[in-house]
Amino acid sequence: MSERVAVRKTYKLFIGGKFPRSESGRSYLVQDSNVSLASRKDARDAVVAARAAVKGWAGATAYNRGQILYRVAEMLEGRRKQFVALGVPADEVDAAIDRWVWYAGWSDKLPQVYGGANPVAGPYFNLSAPEPTGVVAVVAPESPALLGLVSVIAPAIVTGNTVVVAASPAAPLAAVTLAEVLATSDLPGGVVNILTGRITETAPTLAAHMDVSAIDLTGVADAELAVELEVKAAENLKRVLRPAPADHDWHTDPGLTRMTTLLETKTVWHPKGV
Repeated sequence: MSERVAVRKTYKLFIGGKFPRSESGRSYLVQDSNVSLASRKDARDAVVAARAAVKGWAGATAYNRGQILYRVAEMLEGRRKQFVALGVPADEVDAAIDRWVWYAGWSDKLPQVYGGANPVAGPYFNLSAPEPTGVVAVVAPESPALLGLVSVIAPAIVTGNTVVVAASPAAPLAAVTLAEVLATSDLPGGVVNILTGRITETAPTLAAHMDVSAIDLTGVADAELAVELEVKAAENLKRVLRPAPADHDWHTDPGLTRMTTLLETKTVWHPKGV
């Protein structure tokens, strides 16, 4: 009897709430599994999906977004053993779950901290309120694979933005498995889109895309590539988040900076009634 050949799992992209293969048909091998190699066309498709999801997600109540993020944490808890089997340390999985819960709790509190009434000279109410920036492109850090990924996605979406994530090519399995978690939670399709493959191929497309509102370069280790992406982003006045490497201690209190950097402030004047 001949020896049986195991069927190798194929990890696909996550775009618009679905799992398509790369339009190029390419893949690469990671831990005996096939991982889709995203193309520039896949990056553009992900931006289209993210833009289509902005209205519904930004228009949801902050309370509802918090509920959905908490549901993601529940689903992560249920798949804890699966992430550990992929090589993610158990304490990192626990920290990632706790991080989701932490951001879920901020969803309906951030407007109170970051907005409010402004004192003005005259018979007017002057109110400032935070609003999402729009579509955010995120280059995810390589390590820690899951906690780093959660720490760049959650602060962007909790405030009403949608994201296109260029996952680290060295640690794609945690990213696509997280996509499976998101797909089976209550998160609307298109709010989070995940691309696996070469950062050097997808990130420049995202940085130059006119329908991307901001870009987070946290996972870009190559200084020359970071500068190239900043230049492309400047061509259409994207907001750029490029934290210093010293800021990447993912186990510390994340603070509010990642959330507030990806917000706009709307100020409204209204006459006081007589």
